[in-house]
Amino acid sequence: MPNGVALGVLTAVSWGTADFLARFATRTVGSIRAVLGMQAWGAVFITILLFFARDWGHLFDGSGWRPWAWGILAGTFTTLGLLALYRAFEIGKLAIVGPVSASYPALTVLLSLFSGERLTAYRAIGIVAALLGVLLVAAAEKSAVEVEKQAKSKTFAGIGWALVAALLFGILFWLLGIRIIPRTGALATVWLIRMTGMAITFAVVLTKKIPLRIKNKRTRAQLYSVGLFDTAAFALSNLGMRIEQVAIVSVLGSLYGAVTVAFAALFLKERIAPLQWTGIAAIFLGVALMNI
Repeated sequence: MPNGVALGVLTAVSWGTADFLARFATRTVGSIRAVLGMQAWGAVFITILLFFARDWGHLFDGSGWRPWAWGILAGTFTTLGLLALYRAFEIGKLAIVGPVSASYPALTVLLSLFSGERLTAYRAIGIVAALLGVLLVAAAEKSAVEVEKQAKSKTFAGIGWALVAALLFGILFWLLGIRIIPRTGALATVWLIRMTGMAITFAVVLTKKIPLRIKNKRTRAQLYSVGLFDTAAFALSNLGMRIEQVAIVSVLGSLYGAVTVAFAALFLKERIAPLQWTGIAAIFLGVALMNI
């Protein structure tokens, strides 16, 4: 297996693990505090890594303010996407919002196409399959609501936030591949993503007067783990983009939805309607076709 492909697969495993653990933290302390805790611990982890690796990219090599600006932009998109995604985990069904949010490569490929990249027939079919999968998941959830009417607003809110996350992540990974990583550096970008995200989320917490302290030890441990796995996923993805095509690494990384679905079925016993399984399968089929 080529190194770039291996890094893409490891990215998916890391993100899937982080998102599964995030589901418990968000429902205990809320999405905003969960994102702040994850960003803060992620910043600690990536700073320690850079201290030993000494790979600061173009931040301190005399390249000026542009590498910093690109990194801060990436951090802004990441933080907004995470807030939307964690809100989806907080109020929605994990096995549904995970795959929906993982459909972001469809947008990344479309943006790449408009930027001048050629789109093969397989990737065009993959985009259609992924978007169709999102619609099937949402449509099936509507019929499930008729059985469980009390969950109506909760379910659709979760899907809506997952779609917002997919939009933001789709733009983010397009920018990472064509602009940000070459101009800032792979690990340096992750560091700026975490530092920017921590600052933005901290400002939101102060504005909303949300208590900072998290008393539950299990929740704190979950946030430590989420920060580690999510930051590792970004590092693996960015390093993979150095040696492999951006489309391949981003698409492989988006398979994290399969990890969240597997964990949800194994540990949470979440039930998924047959039409929803069809939609989820279509999303993964689309992701696979976009990788050809």
